[in-house]
Amino acid sequence: MQTILTDFYTLQSYEKTENGNYIAYIRLNKDHEIFKGHFPGNPVTPGVCMMQIVKELTEEFTDTKLFLRTASNVKFMAIINPFETPDLKLQLDIDNNGEDIKVKNTTSFGETIALKMSVSYKKLTL
Repeated sequence: MQTILTDFYTLQSYEKTENGNYIAYIRLNKDHEIFKGHFPGNPVTPGVCMMQIVKELTEEFTDTKLFLRTASNVKFMAIINPFETPDLKLQLDIDNNGEDIKVKNTTSFGETIALKMSVSYKKLTL
């Protein structure tokens, strides 16, 4: 898998559910350069990085290169501090039945929901 977030996170494991959706478990790299600037002494995972992780995982699971078309209902509900909560669970409800790939995502750590969003990606042909 080629990512633009080199060494930012590691896909620990994933499972495909009976209804064709995915649950992915990732670990953030607390020592990544991004956290030195966002924010010094109080690291917070940037929302745009979480959105990129969802895109990269969707590309991996669908074996399709994607371009973000729309994002709606993007709700950041909790701060993701890579030192306190580096292990995240991402639920990806992927609809790959049309021209676009649509994904509903819920990202959480423990019992805390950190992110909810719905996105639509354009399939790229290379």
